[in-house]
Order: sequence, then C-alpha cells, then structure tokens
Amino acid sequence: MRVSTTQIYTQGAESILRAQSELFANQQRIAAGRRVLAPADDPAASAEAVVVGQAKARVERFGASIASANDSLRHADSVLGEFSDTLIDIRTLAVNGGAGTLSDADRGSIATVLEHRLQQLVGLANSRAPDGGYLFSGYASGTQPFARAGGGYVYQGDQGVRSLAVADGRKVETSLAGEALFNAVRTGNGTFAATAGAANGGSGIIDGGSVTDPALLDGHTYRLQFSVAAGVTTYAVVDVTAATTVSSGNPFVPGASVAIAGMQVTVTGSPASGDEFTLAPSPRQSVFATVQSLIAALRGPSATPADRTALANGISVALQNLTQAQEAVLTARAGLGARMRELESLESGNEARALHYEETLSRLQDLDYSKALSDFARQQLALEAAQKSFLRVSGLSLFNFL
Repeated sequence: MRVSTTQIYTQGAESILRAQSELFANQQRIAAGRRVLAPADDPAASAEAVVVGQAKARVERFGASIASANDSLRHADSVLGEFSDTLIDIRTLAVNGGAGTLSDADRGSIATVLEHRLQQLVGLANSRAPDGGYLFSGYASGTQPFARAGGGYVYQGDQGVRSLAVADGRKVETSLAGEALFNAVRTGNGTFAATAGAANGGSGIIDGGSVTDPALLDGHTYRLQFSVAAGVTTYAVVDVTAATTVSSGNPFVPGASVAIAGMQVTVTGSPASGDEFTLAPSPRQSVFATVQSLIAALRGPSATPADRTALANGISVALQNLTQAQEAVLTARAGLGARMRELESLESGNEARALHYEETLSRLQDLDYSKALSDFARQQLALEAAQKSFLRVSGLSLFNFL
C-alpha cells in the first residue's frame, strides 16, 4: 500500500492531538477531583447526579428553615419563661397583700410594685422575634400586639400563626397568637368562676370551687342568696339563666361544701342577709386586666369589715385568674417544647439524608485518583511515543539512502 507524505503528516498530527486531548482531559479531572466534568463524560451518571443534587439542595433548604424555626421557638420559650416567672412574683405579692396586719399604705406600696410588674408583662407580650418581627402578633409581625386603650390593653395583631416548611409535607408553627394566649384566658377554675356580690356587707368569702361531676354541668349561671333571721343563716340557690329557684331555706354551715349542678364551692365567714355569690361559666379575660383588678383591690379601702372582706374576695379571684394565666403559659411552653423536639428529630433525619446524598454524588462524580494517575502516566507515555515515532516516520525519505 502506498502512503503519501500528506497522509503521514495528517494521521501523525491527529494521533498526537488526540493523545494530547485525552491527557489534558485527564489532567482536568485530576485537578478538579471529579470524574464527570461534562454530561458527555457519563450521560447516565450526569442525569442521576442532577436529581440527587436537587434533593440535596432541598434538604439544605429545610435545614436552614429548621435553624430559623429553632431560633424563633427558643426565643418564644425564653420570653414565656420570663412571663411565667413574673406571674409567680405577682402571685407572691398578691398573697402578701392579703395579710391582715398590713396598713393601707403597705398595700399601696405593693400595688405600686404590681404596676411595674404589669408593665413588665406588657413588654414581654410585645417582644420581638430574632428576625425583628413581633412574636405574638400573628401574621401582622410588624404590628405591636398590645397597646393601652380605654384604661386596658387591646390586641392589635391577628389570629394567624406563622409557620415554616421544615420537611416534605411538614410545616412547624414558629409563632403564637397573643390574643388567645394573653387576652382571652379562662377565669375562675377554668370551668366556672365563683364571685362575691359587689354590695355584700358580711364577712363571707367564697373559694374558687371545683367540678365534681362534669355530666351535670349545664352552662347555667347560679346564685347563692343568703338570709339571716333570728341569728340563723340560710341560703337559696337560684338558677339565674332559667329564672327559677332551685332550693331555698338551706342551712348555712361555714366551710361546708355547697353542691350545685356538678359544681362545688365553699363559703367561709359570716355572710350578711342579702349577700350573694355567683357561679357562672368561666368568661375569658386578659391577664393584664386580672393584674389591674388586683391593683384596684389593693388600693381599695379596708376600714370596715365589709371592705376587708371585699379585699379578701378580690385577692382570691385574682389568684384564681392568675392560676389560669399560668396554666395557659405552661400549655403554650409545652407546645413549644414539643415542636423543638420534633425539629431536633427532623434535623437528625436531614443530616442523615444529606450524608446519603453526598455519598451518592461522590460515587457518581468523584474521581478515583489511583486509576486517574495511572491513566495519566500511561497517556503521557503514549503521547511521548507518538511524538517520537512521528519524528522518525516523518524523517523517512529516499534521499537519505542516496
């Protein structure tokens, strides 16, 4: 077969260029530490790597959301912990304020301290989250949730609860609605509230009561009406809702339990004729209003037995309502704790999935350095051989033998 000079040069150059290209491509892989630098290098692995990379990116986004949610929840828990501690302090001040040895000035001093505690509670309820938004204003994160209005505190946020996606198909609430938490707290014992009549003149004091039979609760409001005749105290039970008298002429024994429609209360002291006590389904009241009523009770007069009885009943009601506020805060904190534990579990799961995706991507894309270096040495040797052989072949000529 005749081989022309042109063919010798063309094929030799192509062989050298091909060897150089392979050597250069392998050098790029070694420098990058990647087996697949372009989809053409391994189409199947490249397609799979795209899917795995997207899944890994999604997990990383969830990881960032989990970190943000954890920050918000921990901050909310810290604020509620301080709020709970302040409520405990207020309870202690309320109990101290009921001591019979205190003067009006002493109780006034306690009321002044309580005013500062009230401002502390409002400040905590208006706390901001780490992102700068208000913690307890719902979706209206830029609106201060509580503001002074008409002698009380009104809620300016909404009822929404912000949330973040932390896993496929799972969102975690990262905020709390302040209206339900602070402004709509059950009063009394949480089922019904026992209160003394404002015009009572005796020394009768009613406790918070309890539920003895939930099946008998009918949601009605009842009233105990006391009468004193010839030194004998009796009471009547009136169903205010139905406008009927349930019973009358019941002998009153101080400290003895009185059972009404699944409810039980105890009245101590000596009620005067015409004194009344009401048992009504627990309304909802702001925790701030509870503290304000406690302050008003402590600033009230205590010159007469009736004044002192009204003070005792006022403090008793405030303590019951503070208990409900504390339980509401504890329930909210329990919910926050449950969410934080779930986030810990999701975070561990995300870390495991991210590691799995990293391993898969490494298998699909990463370079086997031992093989790559061996191939590089072989390709380098082949290139040198091709270059030397091209020089020898290109130098062949009949003129060299003449």
